[in-house]
Amino acid sequence: WFNKNVLPQIQHVPWQGFTAWDLIMPLFLFVVGAAMPFSFAKRLSQDPSKGRLFLHVLYRVGILWVLGMIAQGRLLEYDLSQLKLFSNTLQAIAAGYLIASVLLLTLRLRWQLAVTVGLLLAYWGLLALAPVPGYGAGQLTPEGNLAIYIDKLILGRFQDGTTYTWILSSMTFATTVMMGAFAGRLLRSNWTPCQKVAILLCAGLACVLVGWAWGFAFPIIKHIWTSSMVLFAGGWSLLLLCLFYLVIDVLRVRFWAIFFVVIGTNAIGAYMATHVFDFRHIGDIFVHGLARWTGDWYEFIQAVAAFIVLWLILWLLYRRRVFIKI
Repeated sequence: WFNKNVLPQIQHVPWQGFTAWDLIMPLFLFVVGAAMPFSFAKRLSQDPSKGRLFLHVLYRVGILWVLGMIAQGRLLEYDLSQLKLFSNTLQAIAAGYLIASVLLLTLRLRWQLAVTVGLLLAYWGLLALAPVPGYGAGQLTPEGNLAIYIDKLILGRFQDGTTYTWILSSMTFATTVMMGAFAGRLLRSNWTPCQKVAILLCAGLACVLVGWAWGFAFPIIKHIWTSSMVLFAGGWSLLLLCLFYLVIDVLRVRFWAIFFVVIGTNAIGAYMATHVFDFRHIGDIFVHGLARWTGDWYEFIQAVAAFIVLWLILWLLYRRRVFIKI
């Protein structure tokens, strides 16, 4: 039962399709977008200069880019032949955040919506119609799609060697961030809490259904961040936001939320820590003796033990009010 029903949901799909584990990266980008209306409003209330805010955006993009190269770009190997320039979730966040910042700070809401929809359609059009040398147009195979071709063409030996795509996919990274930004704008609005819950619920269901239906024409493929995947994952992100907003802010059932607060207040620190250190080395101290008794479950137990170690470290930081920000 575990191998058939649970294990597939905690693994990434090889190419086409979507599991619960595949939601993590889109959710990262969505949450960044949801925070932007709040953070931008706060900064502009303290200093109305959009120019200085743009400089801060560029600063954050630069830091995220370097952290991304540390996490997966092999920067700390100090070997130029091993360096990967664009290969990590933090860099996808940086690209989406930069484009979304331009939209939020220069356009009215209706144009933000129009550009977001336009980016989704344009990305679909490019991958469906633009010919790829040696493959032709409309190929969505790991090696034959336009996005991977552009990455290899521009990044050359600095391309990460995987089937994940980054440069052209920044168009849709931005749309995922913008979906979060629209949700954040809704939460900042004067709508009543019940109205906000209803809108988030309806929008989430609509996006899931449209993304699923679009997937028949433009498959849901996280590796190349297809437009259908954006809507499908964004819809689930909206539904999760709706659930948490309802429980925490409307019903005020908050006693359980500390588990997530501890992680969220140092999310970047937690992410970087897991990429520079294997917490299983500590977790195994406590669970390695269970290996002979648990069979196929041991790998799962090992992962849980590593996560508990990381969470306890984050909890100590939270208790001491130590928050890692950029």
